[in-house]
Amino acid sequence: MTIRKLEAREILDSRGIPTVEVSLYTERGKFVSAVPSGGSTGSYEAKELRDGGSRYMGKGVNNAVKNVNEIIFPKIKGREVDPKEIDETLSAIDGTEDKSSLGANAILGVSMSVYRAAAKKVEQPLYEYISSFSSSTKSIPRPCFNVINGGVHAGGNLSFQEFMIVPQEDLFSENLRIATESYHELKSSLKDRYGEGSINVGDEGGFVPEITSSKEALACLDQLKNNLKIFIDAAASEFFDGKDYKVDGTKKNLEEIVDLYKEITEEFNVVGLEDPLNENDFQGWAKLRKKLSNVLIIGDDLLVTNLSRIEKALEEDSCNAVILKINQIGSVTEAIAAAMKAKSFGWKTIVSHRSGETSDSFIADFAVGIGADYIKAGAPARGERVAKYNRLLEIEKELI
Repeated sequence: MTIRKLEAREILDSRGIPTVEVSLYTERGKFVSAVPSGGSTGSYEAKELRDGGSRYMGKGVNNAVKNVNEIIFPKIKGREVDPKEIDETLSAIDGTEDKSSLGANAILGVSMSVYRAAAKKVEQPLYEYISSFSSSTKSIPRPCFNVINGGVHAGGNLSFQEFMIVPQEDLFSENLRIATESYHELKSSLKDRYGEGSINVGDEGGFVPEITSSKEALACLDQLKNNLKIFIDAAASEFFDGKDYKVDGTKKNLEEIVDLYKEITEEFNVVGLEDPLNENDFQGWAKLRKKLSNVLIIGDDLLVTNLSRIEKALEEDSCNAVILKINQIGSVTEAIAAAMKAKSFGWKTIVSHRSGETSDSFIADFAVGIGADYIKAGAPARGERVAKYNRLLEIEKELI
């Protein structure tokens, strides 16, 4: 089964910002993938290629599209559909550590489509193929639903970026039902308490109430009737000024913000903290990790799905869980390697969407295929988020 044609084009993501879609053609058909894009991004992520200039406020991706059509395709035309080999070729063509030459958005679109084609080649569902490719036991991850948005995803007054509910049932379908019911329960509660404007939603479908205190947001979740645990994505690099953290209007040094997290985890059912400190402070993370030994300390901007940073975090004892975002590293093969490395340390693995999403459900299959512990794909609302959850419902029926 060989690559006959590659055709990329510019489409829009869920924020109305351009992204790349890649169609790969073989004798067995057409395989289409759309690339996500982050709003809150780590400094060490693989680099998207944007056009600059005035068109689409400089965020167009015509150059990335051109790189797929005019540089990548001639190099892999006629090649066998072999994901690992193709991904290695793409990295070699790019020639940079951060994929800034061709653009991670160009490379990833091709990588995703090659994986889809390879699964078809052996007549397996995508999750089954990824499972065999990664030597992982496939399983349905527990979902984390972002129901209150803050930070750069919302434009409101909350410093922390995501407040997520995590239902505790065994079946994914039951967890989705509980989350959906809780989402609508929260909507009614916020509307009654804060007014109509409080049920506007942020980039990932979570509500954006006029709340200025993280503890107040957590109290709203604490009142929900179902058995729920809570994860917070603080995205602390976004409110770190190089010395202090400005949290809910108050500056806090490292010791003070660590104490705040300790208070939050003792007062509320918070069991996971993502990016609680800035992306360069491995030792500060280690202090927090030691103080909150029973809480998942989850690296996202700190680790950026990168093997060397994951290994450094192990050496420093900075984390015990990792966020996996395929566009952070720029190829599916590298994302699988990062997942396997983290799992070998005994860490929890959490596959994540981005704030700029499409209806592509690739990460649902990816999460099942690598046997991820959790998946976060936003609120149980908005089509680009629900696409992932609906795909997981489909996979659950196939696996049960």
